[in-house]
Amino acid sequence: MEHEDSSHYEHHESHESSHEKKDMTEKIRTNPWIISTFVLGILGIILIVTSLPIAGITGNVISEDEAGELVLGFADAQGLAIELVDVNEVGNFYEVSVLINGQKSVLSVTKDGEYLAQLIPLSALEPQEPEPVEGIVKSDVPEVELFIMAYCPYGTQAEKGFIPAIKTLGDNIDAKIRFVYYAMHDKLELDEQLKEYCIQEEQSDKFLDYLGCFLEDGDSDRCLVEVGIDKDKLDLCVLKTDSEFKVTEKYNDESTWLSGRFPLFDIHKDLNEAYDIGGSPTLVINGNVVSSGRDPASYLDVICQAFNEAPEECGEELLDTTYSPGFGYEEGQDTGAQC
Repeated sequence: MEHEDSSHYEHHESHESSHEKKDMTEKIRTNPWIISTFVLGILGIILIVTSLPIAGITGNVISEDEAGELVLGFADAQGLAIELVDVNEVGNFYEVSVLINGQKSVLSVTKDGEYLAQLIPLSALEPQEPEPVEGIVKSDVPEVELFIMAYCPYGTQAEKGFIPAIKTLGDNIDAKIRFVYYAMHDKLELDEQLKEYCIQEEQSDKFLDYLGCFLEDGDSDRCLVEVGIDKDKLDLCVLKTDSEFKVTEKYNDESTWLSGRFPLFDIHKDLNEAYDIGGSPTLVINGNVVSSGRDPASYLDVICQAFNEAPEECGEELLDTTYSPGFGYEEGQDTGAQC
């Protein structure tokens, strides 16, 4: 009985090992990135950028055949089926060419057989041109619109990254803050958006300073004073705009609310419909919705791709750190979330 149990266990273990290898092969077939994971990461691979002694590190030298067998043995131990193509002596290393699911990879083994390395040419470390963003239409003076809700934490996160980029580009672009056509943060949001709309329209030279202040802690009254907003002019504009677009009137009539839950803010409703805006934040450049990271550097890069001829300001180096959602300028993480 003891022998039968042992035999059954060994058979089960062998079956599991075979099954694991098949699983790994299938994963590689459907996920080609696993190959680069094996090549670049599975050993905690070292990058060797200085000359090693001709024998490697320890001074011992193995043969080309032994180097190939070492790579095959390691792969087999990981449940990874690879095929050896050839082994060549190159400088201080053996270059071992293998096929992994039909794809060729070249690994370098130190001549003492102690280390596996992926050698990266120094030219590969040079700065690369950023990948072009889909959906960008070029123009001489790009029209850049960021649609937000004033109290949406992801909208405020986006604004904190957006402001440095559009300040850097200045008059080279036509940049605007726009508003999603409904609010999710009650009357407080509607009132703030009326203020921001009016400041941007009538006191535009102070708008970005006001917005940057407001994003610190949401204290609108303090920021109006600090930035020097003409309060009488602002109040008249808010009253007129509220009446024209029936913001408060619709807020008081819940039958008009979107899905019976969200009060309407129709100031930019036509643009919302034209661009099919679905949430806060949404970036639109030259009439097309485009994706961007929410840090200043990413916004600058994306906007600069919309120029027929990029101005020198596009060469500015901005912060590549994303701010936190909500108010305040703490470091955060871009999850891509929207309100």
